[in-house]
Amino acid sequence: MSTDDAPPRYRVGQTALLALVSEAEPLVGHWRHRFDSSASAGVPAHVTVLFPFLDIDRVTAAVVDELATLIGARSPFAVRFEECRRFPDVLYLAPAPDQPFRALTEEMAERWPEAPPYEGQFTEVVPHLTVAHGRPPEVFDEVEADLTGRLPLTATISSVSLLVSDGSRWRQHREFPLLG
Repeated sequence: MSTDDAPPRYRVGQTALLALVSEAEPLVGHWRHRFDSSASAGVPAHVTVLFPFLDIDRVTAAVVDELATLIGARSPFAVRFEECRRFPDVLYLAPAPDQPFRALTEEMAERWPEAPPYEGQFTEVVPHLTVAHGRPPEVFDEVEADLTGRLPLTATISSVSLLVSDGSRWRQHREFPLLG
């Protein structure tokens, strides 16, 4: 618990569907641990498929089976991260192609409309791998300068993971392979 008694960033039982990108850890891991609070909460480098998903007490055996079927119907795919981009408060790596991530998000959100991406905050969900957030532009400039000379990064997305929060840390609960 923090000394300023700030409320936890994540709720106990909150879940997320994430495409983990382990190949990115050597490139972005140290930056994420410094400038992305989700990394220090145990979330690996990833592209979000759906956050928040259903609270863990709603993830029944039937939901797990349906996730396995929907995700398993898709094929693994290669992705390249060739450049850094920014949202107003986020520095991220942009995946190319991003369509497979968009399709996964759309399918999950359509199936579970009670769990809209990012609680419906955005009209368009842009797939991204967050490296830093909530920092001044000069920090983003420093991180981007370091990463730009070390890109591109290629990865294979072969599964989607369901992570669950205990209020301060995230842990992997299930992994759903893309079987195609």
